[in-house]
Amino acid sequence: MEENQNPAEEKVVTIEDQEQIQEVEQLKEETWIPKTSLGKAVFEGKITDINYILENGLKIREVEIVDKLLPVLKTEILKIGRRTGKGGGSQRIPVRITAKVTASGRRFRMSLMVAVGNEDGIVGVGRGKSDETRRAYEKAVRRAKLNIFKVWRGCGSWECECGEPHSIPYKTYGRCGSVKVILYPAPKGVGLVCDDESKKIFRLAGIKDIWVKTFGNTSMRINLAYAIVDALKNVYKFKF
Repeated sequence: MEENQNPAEEKVVTIEDQEQIQEVEQLKEETWIPKTSLGKAVFEGKITDINYILENGLKIREVEIVDKLLPVLKTEILKIGRRTGKGGGSQRIPVRITAKVTASGRRFRMSLMVAVGNEDGIVGVGRGKSDETRRAYEKAVRRAKLNIFKVWRGCGSWECECGEPHSIPYKTYGRCGSVKVILYPAPKGVGLVCDDESKKIFRLAGIKDIWVKTFGNTSMRINLAYAIVDALKNVYKFKF
């Protein structure tokens, strides 16, 4: 069950924590000893473009590969948690807290969801769980980097037809659990017509204009984020 009233809710990853985590990742990259064939190829300089890896469907199993080829990757924390507001209702928070009742008392577990991207067609989403917020954030960032994929952008709106990659080429669908999303290409100037958490994913993917229609229990932000990722991946699935 989800615990709403708990002091641990106030523990949120701050900007200082993110900077410290980035410094640790840089130190790890400097002392990186690759273990996979892809990692060795990147380490030796045989592969210098992340697009080559993504376009050929090569599996990324080491975070250092992404850190080396995409050093300017940006990070956004998605608000997947909820707590009771002062005047009733609920308020969105980045940390989702669950409690397990044992013989010795309650055991709390933190969950965080992170989106990473270069704002130029590459994005990834990951989720991390731990007893501590900081460790959950680190896990989420690592998994998001391992899950990066390339987004096919274009101008599929008949109202625009500018030919620039500011939206998606055509309508696409995505699903996760009970949540289903439909993405429609939009003309220039429309912006991101969706909720705030979905906007973070689209911005990191480099999409500036889009219409989004959702169905199901969209208050479950985790499923909503994964449904959007599924829809962006399905852009490559089409029939002639």
